Amino acid sequence: MRLAKYTQKVISLALVSIAVSFAMVSKVSAIPLSPGDRLRVLIPEGELFSGIFEVNLDGKIQVPYLDPILVQGLEISEVRQKIYDALIAQRYFQPKFLQVNVNILQWSAIQVTVSGETFQPGRIIVNSRSAEDRAQQQTVSSGDYPPERYLTAALRGAGGVMPNANIKEIRLIRNGKEQTVDLTGIFTGEPVVDIPLVAGDRIIVPRLPQPQNEFVRPSQITPPGIRVFMSNLTRSADSNSSSAIKSDGASFPYGARLSQAVISANCAGGVITAHDRHALLVRVDRVTGETKSWDRAVEEIMRFSKNDNDNPFLMPEDTVACYDSTTTDVRDVLSTISDFLNPFNLIFGILGGTKK
Repeated sequence: MRLAKYTQKVISLALVSIAVSFAMVSKVSAIPLSPGDRLRVLIPEGELFSGIFEVNLDGKIQVPYLDPILVQGLEISEVRQKIYDALIAQRYFQPKFLQVNVNILQWSAIQVTVSGETFQPGRIIVNSRSAEDRAQQQTVSSGDYPPERYLTAALRGAGGVMPNANIKEIRLIRNGKEQTVDLTGIFTGEPVVDIPLVAGDRIIVPRLPQPQNEFVRPSQITPPGIRVFMSNLTRSADSNSSSAIKSDGASFPYGARLSQAVISANCAGGVITAHDRHALLVRVDRVTGETKSWDRAVEEIMRFSKNDNDNPFLMPEDTVACYDSTTTDVRDVLSTISDFLNPFNLIFGILGGTKK
């Protein structure tokens, strides 16, 4: 009795394992083919038809003794059936004696188009690999997994979605047919169906009337970080090195606000005469070229920010500059006038400037 229960349990676990394995294989085999993909075709009783084939620019493979077979956009199981039907139609085999095995060897890089509410819309290449990685993969007898040939990877390649992107109704157009994809689960933790892509796919990210603050954070489809250019100089610098300016700007996690840039640039705090310093945020729209700016008192940014207009989110390539307080400006003006009226200061200044 115990042996029978144990045997039944083992069989159940084995069936579950097979089901899980089948689900994983199905996910990979469901990826449609594109030009550049490499396949291995194995026909046990037909070595002349077996070999490694690459999908050409026309989306076809050339199996010996058969007409070119269009495979672009097809899944592996559909390619297997097409080769099987072609061999039977040409009477090379009898149906009951023919076995056709098709396996993927290497998924290629593909080009898609992304438009709409992303930071860098345009033509995007996904699943790009180095020459070393490609050469290493070609030595593998079978199997490859392309984690970057999916919709989320294309959106990342386009710089990530913007705050006003409608991620619930992303449009995917393929061969004139359109489907709508909902990716809100990336932020809520709900299951998401990540669509595998084919060369030539067109992705459109619609625009919402208002930004969605809950989506302004690092994720699979938003930037992990952003670069912001900052300046906090009381006086103009003679060179970048002397002012410790970095050519690549400062890095912030996506979702940071102007107040964090103000703190990072050491614009806040200090002596009481600096309490009315101002911070200027300048932003250029990459698509339209429109320039927007926010001029806010530092103390107001730090103490009284209640909405996005008072303390806006930082966006890629923003510029933040800090300006001195009125008290500091007046003091410097008076100091300059004093130096001008005092001839000894002028002489010492000239002589000091000529020293080496």
